[in-house]
Amino acid sequence: MGARKFKKATAAKSSAAKSRAPEMPGNAVAGAMSSRALSTAISKRKTIPQRLDALSKVSLGADRGGDRLQAILDVLRDVNESVELRLGALQSLQAASFSVATFSAVQGAYQAVLRQVAQDTDPKLREEALDLLATQKDGFAQKKLLEGLQDSTKALVSPEKALQLLGYDAHAAGLKAARAIIENPPNPVAKQEALRLLASDPSSVPIFEKTLLDKDELRENRQISASALHSLAPEKMQDLARNIVLDKGDYDDIKATSLTALSQFGDSPTLAVDKTLQKSVDRLKAKSSTMLQQSAGQFLSKYGG
Repeated sequence: MGARKFKKATAAKSSAAKSRAPEMPGNAVAGAMSSRALSTAISKRKTIPQRLDALSKVSLGADRGGDRLQAILDVLRDVNESVELRLGALQSLQAASFSVATFSAVQGAYQAVLRQVAQDTDPKLREEALDLLATQKDGFAQKKLLEGLQDSTKALVSPEKALQLLGYDAHAAGLKAARAIIENPPNPVAKQEALRLLASDPSSVPIFEKTLLDKDELRENRQISASALHSLAPEKMQDLARNIVLDKGDYDDIKATSLTALSQFGDSPTLAVDKTLQKSVDRLKAKSSTMLQQSAGQFLSKYGG
């Protein structure tokens, strides 16, 4: 048989064999591909980009036995792995955690690894792990965050980030820590986060009152205080807002916030007959910044000025 005829015959046999061979079910194909991706993702012989790419292709949603999840957990807990790869592993595990039935096999191990990573030497890993634990209202995370606020040498994240994370489940200890930060703030952002954390605490009304009336306070802090008072003590906010509008020396943006509060939440019968306030708002509408003019116009259109 000539070479050309032999090749044709061989090709025909191969084609026939393929047509007779049963195709792999879709799930089996996907499973095989995921297994290959997992092998690459956990192989230290591969480059970081190769492993990250493979990690994104590992199917964890149907891993009911937890073997693949456990392999990715091992990457996350391995301090000798690159931070980039461990962050990728953390992202994959977090996505898989939404599948409750699948993730239950490793839930306890995942929690333990997160607590370990929350104390890692890398700040990004620490913050990501603490963020996830805080959203779960994890007691270990809350304890560590509070310790860091009380003693900066034990801090795992910045004070502002710690306050932000404590806000997921504010307890008495967290509120106490926030008040201490307001009294002696390590930086301006930390004070803002402390005010935000206290925004649902009725006992903090005096703090917000003091902050709102302090012209030397940062505008952002005064705005946060005004918002908190809207919710916690609307009647007190109305009195404070009126005083701010009448104060010729206060800032336009704070006056605008105060007028908006009066327009939306004020006591209509009282404000409708408050001639002193209406005259002051008339002057603001005639000569002030555009933002304040708009707020003044809204107030006057509601209360008949």
